[in-house]
Amino acid sequence: QVQLVESGGGLVQPGGSLRLSCAASRSIFEASRMGWYRQAPGKERELVAAIIRGGSTDYAGSVQGRFTISRDNAKNTVYLQMNSLKPEDTAVYYCHGRFPPRFIDYWGQGTQVTVSS
Repeated sequence: QVQLVESGGGLVQPGGSLRLSCAASRSIFEASRMGWYRQAPGKERELVAAIIRGGSTDYAGSVQGRFTISRDNAKNTVYLQMNSLKPEDTAVYYCHGRFPPRFIDYWGQGTQVTVSS
């Protein structure tokens, strides 16, 4: 079992920045994939950004150039730096990790991000 705990959400004005953190109870170096998803009211959960074990990254087109995913293996933590935030970025953000040996998907409890003036 792996626990993922998010932090860093909150209320921010349009154009502002936030950094989300996801602390894992297990070495993230072992994870085949770590990422962030979000779910807005009335919408399906969608991928925001992911980082693969080899280091490559993947971003949703709507956040490309504004958000950056990174990881600190020593701290077992994954980050999502969010800049130039827009009201449409408002959602609950979930941390995701996929770990061996069965490559099961694990999820955090979510953290609310609200972009509003």
